[in-house]
Amino acid sequence: MAQDTGAQDTGAQDTRSARAVALTILEEVLGRRRPLDDALAGSRALAALSVRDRAFARRLVATLMRRLGQIDDLIERCLERPLKPRLGGVRDLLRLGVAQLVFLETPAHAAVSTTLDLARTPRLAGHKGLINAVLRRIAHEGAVLVAEHDAARLNTPAWLWRSWCAAHGEATARAIAEAHLGDPPLDLSLRAGPGEAPDLEGWAARLGARVLPTGSLRLPAGSGEVAKLPGYAEGAWWVQDAAATLPPRLLGEIAGKRVLDLCAAPGGKTAALVMAGARVTAVEVSPARLARLENNLARLGLEAETVAADATRWRPAAPADAVLIDAPCIGTGTLRRHPDIARLKAPADLAALTGLQDRLLAAAVEMTAPGGSIVFATCSLQPEEGAARIAALIAKGAPVERVPVDPAEVFGRAEWVSPEGDLRTLPCHLAEFGGMDGFYACRLRRLA
Repeated sequence: MAQDTGAQDTGAQDTRSARAVALTILEEVLGRRRPLDDALAGSRALAALSVRDRAFARRLVATLMRRLGQIDDLIERCLERPLKPRLGGVRDLLRLGVAQLVFLETPAHAAVSTTLDLARTPRLAGHKGLINAVLRRIAHEGAVLVAEHDAARLNTPAWLWRSWCAAHGEATARAIAEAHLGDPPLDLSLRAGPGEAPDLEGWAARLGARVLPTGSLRLPAGSGEVAKLPGYAEGAWWVQDAAATLPPRLLGEIAGKRVLDLCAAPGGKTAALVMAGARVTAVEVSPARLARLENNLARLGLEAETVAADATRWRPAAPADAVLIDAPCIGTGTLRRHPDIARLKAPADLAALTGLQDRLLAAAVEMTAPGGSIVFATCSLQPEEGAARIAALIAKGAPVERVPVDPAEVFGRAEWVSPEGDLRTLPCHLAEFGGMDGFYACRLRRLA
């Protein structure tokens, strides 16, 4: 495990500030059900920290969310009676301390003392004795208790575990859950001119990256601020998980063709389509997210038509040769990067999203010329947001047919192709390189 350099190498006041910010963000996410990315982006206190302490606060919260099941189990084992619901603030402070003691290997004196410092508020001060007792016991017994844990199972909500077991079997469900426990790496897609091959080896050497079988470059977790890495300012690459590079490839040869990219932000797939020579129209319902896409394209020196519109209602002036839909979904394929999803989402969230996915698919069929291709993709591990949507579309009599994916199209990785012929990557795939996001994609042909 990595050492907590924030606790050892920065001043005590700075690290206490980082922990205070982490506590506030944790309360935003678990108490107010705010997505972690939004809480981080909206925190002025986080932005005011030094680079080192900002990174420590982010890692502390992410680790806590990723290991929440284990952390809560450890707390419960050290209590004589369960904490009452009104003591949520005490529980969050204990979570903060346990995460440091057990998973960040923060020295016990630093983890305990800084956590107690945060309890100097009227509503928490009366519980400092309890907090101190629990953390000191964890400091002495935590390693032994954690060794008894089934980490994959404890950190996965029951409904997700059941879903993955039903879809993939228990062994694969366990492998998926274990893949979610590590800090995610950083994958980059290189820009190249028309007809040019990207300089993978050159940039790999410059960035200290590994070249993945997909043609992505992979940097280890904790590689620093993205905007300060070599090549960012000149638009040499963009951030995109290796799995997310696959759906655009399923459209085949698209040079000179008109391609619609629906739900296009933040723009990684748009960039890939433009680089392949397509005439791309990127459609995004959120003006703010569309602006982010436009900024990314400008940095990369790539051009595409952009439209701020609801893709379920918007229609192009003429049918397109191909349509790519990266549909909004519950996002369980990205739990390595967004561990809060496991705590903020529930089965009820699927109903609204699958309805939207059905509408997007129906719209895409209307937008595609006969003989054209449609690729429907989601970064979800849930069957309801994958093959079930295609089955529903075909059952309604939509004029489409499935075009199975050949393993040769996805670098010979037969395990990435489902029995139905769809793309299905899992977080435990590419394990020899550190895993990848979970993605589903189906290719359809529009019939006359």
